[in-house]
Amino acid sequence: MLPAIITRWFDARGWRVRRHQAEMVVAAEAGQHALLVAATGAGKTLAGFLPTLADLIQNPAEGLHTLYVSPLKALAADVERNLLAPIAEMGLPIRVETRTGDTSSDKKARQRTAPPHILLTTPESLSLLLSYPDSARTFAGLRTIVIDEVHAFASGKRGDLLALAIARLQGLVPGLRRVALSATIGDPEDYRRWLAPGENVALVAGEPGAKAKIEILTPEGRVPWSGHSGRYAAEQVYREIERHRLTLVFCNTRSLAELVFNDLWAVNEATLPIGLHHGSLSKEARQKVEGAMADGRLRALVCTASLDLGVDWGDVDLVVQMGAPKGSSRLIQRIGRANHRLDEASEAIVVPGNRFEYLEARAALDAIDAGELDTEPWRPGALDVLAQHLMACACADPFDADAMFAEVRRAAPYAALTREEFHRVLHFVADGGYALRAYDRYKRLTQNPDGRWRVSHPNLAKQHRLNAGIIVEAPMLDVRFGNGRSLGRVEEYFASTLSPGDTFRFGGLALEVERIIDTDLIVSATRRAAMIPSYMGARLPLSTHLAERVRGFLADPAQWRRFPPDVAEWLEVQQIRSVLPKPGELLIETFPHDGLHHMIAYSFEGWNAHQSLGMLLTRRMETLGLQPTGFVANDYALGVYGLKEVRDPAPLFSPDILEDELAEWVQTSHLLKRAFREVAVIGGLIERQHPGKRKSGRQVTFSTDLIYNVLRKYEPDHMLLRAAWEDARLRLTDVARLANLLDRAAGSIVHKRLDRVSPLAVPVLVMIGRESVAQGLADDALLIEAEALARQAMHIVVERPDVA
Repeated sequence: MLPAIITRWFDARGWRVRRHQAEMVVAAEAGQHALLVAATGAGKTLAGFLPTLADLIQNPAEGLHTLYVSPLKALAADVERNLLAPIAEMGLPIRVETRTGDTSSDKKARQRTAPPHILLTTPESLSLLLSYPDSARTFAGLRTIVIDEVHAFASGKRGDLLALAIARLQGLVPGLRRVALSATIGDPEDYRRWLAPGENVALVAGEPGAKAKIEILTPEGRVPWSGHSGRYAAEQVYREIERHRLTLVFCNTRSLAELVFNDLWAVNEATLPIGLHHGSLSKEARQKVEGAMADGRLRALVCTASLDLGVDWGDVDLVVQMGAPKGSSRLIQRIGRANHRLDEASEAIVVPGNRFEYLEARAALDAIDAGELDTEPWRPGALDVLAQHLMACACADPFDADAMFAEVRRAAPYAALTREEFHRVLHFVADGGYALRAYDRYKRLTQNPDGRWRVSHPNLAKQHRLNAGIIVEAPMLDVRFGNGRSLGRVEEYFASTLSPGDTFRFGGLALEVERIIDTDLIVSATRRAAMIPSYMGARLPLSTHLAERVRGFLADPAQWRRFPPDVAEWLEVQQIRSVLPKPGELLIETFPHDGLHHMIAYSFEGWNAHQSLGMLLTRRMETLGLQPTGFVANDYALGVYGLKEVRDPAPLFSPDILEDELAEWVQTSHLLKRAFREVAVIGGLIERQHPGKRKSGRQVTFSTDLIYNVLRKYEPDHMLLRAAWEDARLRLTDVARLANLLDRAAGSIVHKRLDRVSPLAVPVLVMIGRESVAQGLADDALLIEAEALARQAMHIVVERPDVA
């Protein structure tokens, strides 16, 4: 039961305690772990905190009562504001504070000795808090840990770190109750197991809200043949902005956000206030835009995943998704940013970039109607994360290896960890491993006479806290004006392509490069035409269940009447000219075009998997003497072209390509070096910064390359090389989807030899030679080439009988 002061607060606001909020209180009273799955706007966060407020009202106590863990620093700060208001309105003597990388060192020190009742933090900050010798005292009174937006990181490395931290906390306070919150979970059972392995976790389902109103934008004219941005619809999107109070325009990449922002300003005749928000902009720039949103001074904000889980603004009455969403869960998450009220329908518009993306957008809407959400791929806990955790534990207090092994195995990602693997990680942390143990700098742990492991020197604990973290960004340069004003950051690899006098667009400004000094890219404003920076952030993968729905559309002509006439005609002519694959089939078309032989495989496994497969196929084709000259990919198809015709594609798609070509490719490519750089930083082998000084990306890369070469030569089975191999093989190449594709191909290839390009091939074929062109500069050429290809592909030759 809720205390009267809380029920009176609900009454004063004209609210009622929703069923799922009451069930969360009941679960807490029973001492039960709980997973709440509720729609955005359902009072999910308040539901997570109500048991804490009720307990502190009924059983006042000092010290830390509840930890709230968020994937984003900004989200933790936003929850603090939303939580402080009801606490103040009820007059409760409850202290709430935030602890993130932005918190001052003085405040952090005070929080360890005099913690608030509720502490809002991130997985990384929690891990650091556990690395202090006084952590047992800090957490002595902890009752509950609440994990918000658990779907955003549970299955990744940040989830591994958090799971290890929870196992550590459980050892310090055995009665700790675990709570997780999410709006978009495909398989709750996976998350219940992750939250509390082997224990009973109550599953609380939120009350259903009003059904969202989602439309797919119908272009003025025809749905484009190629592209993936939806930029052709800038004027239509602008008119929607004019009709609404506040619009969020979501883009799947930072580069696209910059382009769309400029497109909207180019048609902004009324000079409506339109802002830009993405992760590469400076913190000051992001906070300025967030403040303008909160104060109601913007009409639209162009943004990326930086606001997927972001700050909740009740005035948002429209969400626009530029390009296909790539997953139903992501689309629901973004739509939930509109209205943020359970009883009011959110309004959203999806702007597909091309004809395949129209099918994908329709598949996403159907999936939402059917309640079908994305499921996350789960994998064993990462060993580099475990190494960082062991170092943190040693910084807090010497530990016994057997007890630590048992504790680590209580974390779900490490439940199957073997004793041998654990000891390899432990000894890597202790001395760097066989090839590095001769160097004193890698001797981080020492074994006491009683067998327990401790930090070799107090300075190593300081260095750990300075360098710990899971997010390893690509090497970046600060973009600054000559007066020192920072605009944000761009990837070092992009900056390395620039020379003084070159121009690019960033933060909505056209900039000219003046010079590069150390880690600063010095620029000045310009009116000259500008390139758009290309960011290395991974492309969003097309979810498996959306791919399956798109395949279903192709095979079911009865569905085509739901599509715009030009999309339906595209599929009809494809059926006449070639064939449309049935679910489970792999259609491969071969045809001559522009003096080359082309092979197009319609596999629907996403851009990342297709990029990897393209590299493997061209290697195999070279071995077979087929003389490939290149490949191109989108989310739906892979096109390979060369000097010789592929008469039988089956041998190219045999599963052994993952054992032979993949192993050779990963070992000899820069892919493995990049993966090694990440695990070396996470595992603590390479330090990113020393007191008062941060290493540049070049310095970190140089250091990791040297160690990488040493280990490959002298200790090829080193733990970090194995961890890097798993990262490169699983995460960076989508190898699981490749394996499924190749297994399917073994008995399902449908090979069609054609005399010219097919309608289905146009969206991927038009990309040949364009992927390296600066985005935004090739649109006109793309349109011209797409139309020419389309005319050729859609032309049907009608056989006429001879006339006597």
